[in-house]
Amino acid sequence: MLSRSAFTLWRMIHAVAMYVVVGLALWMIFVYVPSEKGQGLVQRIFYFHVSSTFTMSLAGLVAFVASIIYLWKKAPRWDNIAMSAVEIGTLFCALVLITGSIWARPIWGVWWTWDPPLTLTLVLWLIYVAYLMLRANVQDDTKRARFAAVLAIVGGVDIFLIYLSIRMWRTLHPKPIVIQEGGTTGLPPSMFWTLMVCFVAFLLLFFYLLRERVFLAQSRHDLEIIRQEIDDTLKG
Repeated sequence: MLSRSAFTLWRMIHAVAMYVVVGLALWMIFVYVPSEKGQGLVQRIFYFHVSSTFTMSLAGLVAFVASIIYLWKKAPRWDNIAMSAVEIGTLFCALVLITGSIWARPIWGVWWTWDPPLTLTLVLWLIYVAYLMLRANVQDDTKRARFAAVLAIVGGVDIFLIYLSIRMWRTLHPKPIVIQEGGTTGLPPSMFWTLMVCFVAFLLLFFYLLRERVFLAQSRHDLEIIRQEIDDTLKG
């Protein structure tokens, strides 16, 4: 375990690195990388959309694994990690839907179509909203954590179906071009490196938010334990 001073220093380093890389990513998106010839300026939303999808999937994977471990070990820490990851995943899932709709309007001519990847992403957002509603309304801690873990696992399965639908089903959604079969990329170097920097920026942002949210959840859990011990002492 890190000491308090080392933990504070690490948080500061992480925050500074995140701000620097996010700033670099914004500069590369709006200044460095050229506009795509066919789609023009609107294509720049690609970097936000794909990076948000990557972060949404990472959050879902963390929630999926943490929920399985919680059901196995019944340790509250894993429930806190899953809850924090789902909250962040809900945010980035909403960003995926919003940026995808903005991108689709000039390219497809519609804001929304019931294409399998889009529909499954909407289902994922609804699963996560149901997860948050469940946590807000179920009073029993054990039942709340257990039911929430099941929902998070279902969300993880849905993420797998999203990626499967893009690669194997007939869909309007573009096929993967960042990393194609054989390990090659379909992007020009400037676009590829801009996207990689965006990935790093969103990755740093995700883990910053996750750490802070888990710390808050764990602090609340510890406070409830202390409060319960005080109540038991007063009653005794």
